[in-house]
Amino acid sequence: MSFRVQPPAPARPNRCQLFGPGSRPAIFEKMAASAADVINLDLEDSVAPDDKAQARRNIIAASHDIDWGTKYLSVRINGLDTPYWYRDVVELLEEGSERIDQIMIPKVGCAADVYAVDALVTAIEAAKGRKKRISLEVIIETAAGIAHVEEIAASSPRLQAMSLGAADFAASMGMATTGIGGTQENYYMIREGAKYWSDPWHWAQAAIVAACRTHGILPVDGPFGDFSDDEGFRAQALRSATLGMVGKWAIHPKQVALANEVFTPSEAAVTEAREILAAMEKAKAEGAGATVYKGRLVDIASIRQAEVIVRQAEMMKA
Repeated sequence: MSFRVQPPAPARPNRCQLFGPGSRPAIFEKMAASAADVINLDLEDSVAPDDKAQARRNIIAASHDIDWGTKYLSVRINGLDTPYWYRDVVELLEEGSERIDQIMIPKVGCAADVYAVDALVTAIEAAKGRKKRISLEVIIETAAGIAHVEEIAASSPRLQAMSLGAADFAASMGMATTGIGGTQENYYMIREGAKYWSDPWHWAQAAIVAACRTHGILPVDGPFGDFSDDEGFRAQALRSATLGMVGKWAIHPKQVALANEVFTPSEAAVTEAREILAAMEKAKAEGAGATVYKGRLVDIASIRQAEVIVRQAEMMKA
């Protein structure tokens, strides 16, 4: 084990990130009233080129006029390979209110991409005397992004979260699919004549989780495209949570409840975690480093696992 302590991720709920186009201000108040922990107002993929300037103005106005409550308010800017991104950052931070919490950077391929946005944000904050320090979230959705995922995770003290963008990631990797997340029809193995579908996103998710946990960043699963498939969404969310991700995007309001359900520890899980901690405290008092709980061995590593669940539950209550 390294002598360097693994830094904790930001202590804020991030179970669901609800996305909405900046070009549709009529839905902003509904988003603010939703049960999502994070609101992502979008200037990128969901906004047509001719609508980007107006979408930017809509978001700026909404940052002043709408009561976002306790929501973490994030804006996804356009990619650094476009002529739009710098105006996004400049106008949002020069004209938008202090209510904006975060800027999301799409298609990040290396640490220098984050540095570019960080430098611009830092200059504007200083020039305008902004009191709230803007955080950053990046989306890994290219082959370069996953290849450089750890250096990206270490790129900026502003960085709080990292998401997997399945659709653009699949395109960049040359994957033979048009699906956005979930199982893919042709990604299967055969055993004794039966098909078994595995998870084509697993390795990328695991790489993101490892990089995020190493550097104290929240790992988040991205979109699930078929919003009519509740069980498919739930299955992918459960796999992501098991891998260590803290939340998932919602591209439709009906997905918010599903994400919150999966990424909120159940009462049974919290009860078991507390019982494990109590059993280990008893063992410690008796001079033992391990004990048996419900027929299985628990030890110091079990304490760390149980503490993760208890901390999550306490954060949700708070």
